[in-house]
Amino acid sequence: MSPDILAAIFGLIFTLMVFSYLLRDNPLFRIAVYLFVGVSSGYAATVIVYSVLIPRLRLVQADDLNQLVVAIVPVLLGVSLLAKLSPRISWIGNFAMALLVGVGAASALGGAVLGTLIPQAQAAIDAFDFRAAPSASDAIFGLVSGVVMLAGTVFTLGYFHFSAERAPDGSARRNRVFEPIAWVGNIFIAITFGVLFAGVYMAALTAMIERLGFLINFLR
Repeated sequence: MSPDILAAIFGLIFTLMVFSYLLRDNPLFRIAVYLFVGVSSGYAATVIVYSVLIPRLRLVQADDLNQLVVAIVPVLLGVSLLAKLSPRISWIGNFAMALLVGVGAASALGGAVLGTLIPQAQAAIDAFDFRAAPSASDAIFGLVSGVVMLAGTVFTLGYFHFSAERAPDGSARRNRVFEPIAWVGNIFIAITFGVLFAGVYMAALTAMIERLGFLINFLR
C-alpha cells in the first residue's frame, strides 16, 4: 500500500474522530486532540533542539571569545530554568525567569507602541492628506474615512481610561466627560470583535468544507 493511500486513510480516520465531537464530547475526539497536541509538542521540541540548542552548543567550541560568551550564557540560563522543577532549588532559575518576563514585557510594549499605536496615529494623520487624492470625490471619501478612523482611535483609547470618581452611593463611576467617550468606544470595540469573530468563523467554515470535500473525494 502506497504512502499516499495510508495518509488518506489516517486523514479520514482522524477527520471522523474530530467530527464525532458534533454528537458530544467522547473519547475518540479526546484521543485526536491528545495526538494533535503531542505531535505538535514533539515537533516544537525537535525544532528547538536542532535549530537552537545544537547550534549554540557548537559555538562553545569556537575559538572566538565573543562567540564563546554568546553561546555559554544562554545555555547556562536555560539550564538554570530546570531548577524550577524542584521547590528547594527553584530560586536558581529566578534570574533567568526574570530576564524572560522582563524581555518579553519590553518586547510586547515596544511592539504595541511601535507596531500599533504609532502606525495607527500616523494612518489617522495621513487620511487627512488630500494632496495624493486624484479627484474631489476621492478627497471627500478620504476625509470621511479619516474622520471615522480618527474617531475610532480616539474613542477606543478613551474607553481604556480607567480613572473613576467615588459616587455618593459608594460605587465607582467614570468622569462625566469620559463616560460618553467610553460608550462610543465600546461600540467601536464591539464592531471590531464582531469582524474578528466573523473572520475566525469563516476560516473554521472553510476548513470544515475542505474536510467534507476530502471525505467525499476519498469515498468516491
